[in-house]
Amino acid sequence: MPGAETIFFALLGGILPALLWLWFWLQEDRLHPEPRGMIIRTFIAGMIAVPLVLPIEQYFQAKYSFDFTFVIFLWACAEEVFKWAAAGLAAFDTKEYDEPIDAAVYMLTAALGFSAMENTLFLLTSIANTGLVESFVTGNLRFIGATLLHVLASGIVGFFMGEAFYRGWFTKKIYLVVGLLSAIVLHALFNVYIMNYVGSNMFVLFGRSFEISRLFIIFALVWVAVILLIVGFEKVKRLKDDRLM
Repeated sequence: MPGAETIFFALLGGILPALLWLWFWLQEDRLHPEPRGMIIRTFIAGMIAVPLVLPIEQYFQAKYSFDFTFVIFLWACAEEVFKWAAAGLAAFDTKEYDEPIDAAVYMLTAALGFSAMENTLFLLTSIANTGLVESFVTGNLRFIGATLLHVLASGIVGFFMGEAFYRGWFTKKIYLVVGLLSAIVLHALFNVYIMNYVGSNMFVLFGRSFEISRLFIIFALVWVAVILLIVGFEKVKRLKDDRLM
């Protein structure tokens, strides 16, 4: 059983970075900010989703241990669906969900709650096994990697939901499915490649060859995707209800 000090530092290292990310993304909705209580509720719902999804992931790992790539895909399915469900149960059926950008805000909030709990559980084990300093170094890598992945994947779902906000029921469902499938594929591909990042690629620029870590390339592509996501959010914020025109 971890001691009180271990639990404190695990919570600090798991939740604080997620809150910093949350503050950053909430700036996307400064004109009509969501109620603080709703943000807290959705963040906690995302955290609660982690212990619910873990037994399912363990089942997948035991049942399909012969094909770990397929297991990674199933894990991505479970996590993306549970993050969406957390946001849905906490926010999507409330009166505060009243404009397109809200879909992105609540999906990102649930994703960061999920990441906070995931990182906390990781740190609880890591601090006990390797010590505080080494764990926080590794935790910083998760802050950049795993948290960014959750943000990007759930942000994509929020973008598609926002795009369909003023459309009919059937179209909304189609956009939701497309968003979830896109998030699942991205999540699974990232995890597959991150587990096989050892090595480097040769890159030629102006006749000179450079050796670049595959890990660097993967993270660079993810950051590009995040920038595109921010651009997409700006588009969603400008959507108007054509029925009122």
